[in-house]
Amino acid sequence: MLLHADPAVIVVGGVSGCGKSTVGRLLATKLRGTFYEGDEYHPPANIAKLRRGVPLTDEDRRPWLLSLQAVADNHARGAAKGKAVIACSALKRGYRRVLRGTHPPNRIAIVMLLPTNEAVQERVHARAQQGCHFMPPALLADQLATLELPPAPHDFFYGLPGAAGDRSPQENVCSILTLLARPPVQYEVF
Repeated sequence: MLLHADPAVIVVGGVSGCGKSTVGRLLATKLRGTFYEGDEYHPPANIAKLRRGVPLTDEDRRPWLLSLQAVADNHARGAAKGKAVIACSALKRGYRRVLRGTHPPNRIAIVMLLPTNEAVQERVHARAQQGCHFMPPALLADQLATLELPPAPHDFFYGLPGAAGDRSPQENVCSILTLLARPPVQYEVF
């Protein structure tokens, strides 16, 4: 099936510290859309667990992902006006499937920011020293191990290597807009 890339929802994903919130906010502003910070949708028990340095399980993540899927669904169905940009780690293929729900991939695009491990470690440690995020640096290794990427490029799933490392957030937004402007493509969901 050929689909045009005109997503109602763009999920900006990646491990903690990759820049998804910064890039997501800028992208939402550029699109005159609404930004949703995925961290704000975690149940309090998840935040408490992360603060203790305990990685979340798939079971822990399920209610969080379903809350974000409801936001995505409202925009993809047209019930909410304008585009939505959601910052959410979306580390596993199964998580991305939950976020997309029953919508075709061209309605909910997934963009993963893929900086170098070194760049992410620096940002996560800096955030921890400033006390501005609940996730301790010790959990980064678990997120990196959990991250599932397709073996080859998949349509409506975009990876931006070097994000939050070599490029500015504004450059990453321009790259995302360029990717989304591509012509219609055959798709396979990943």
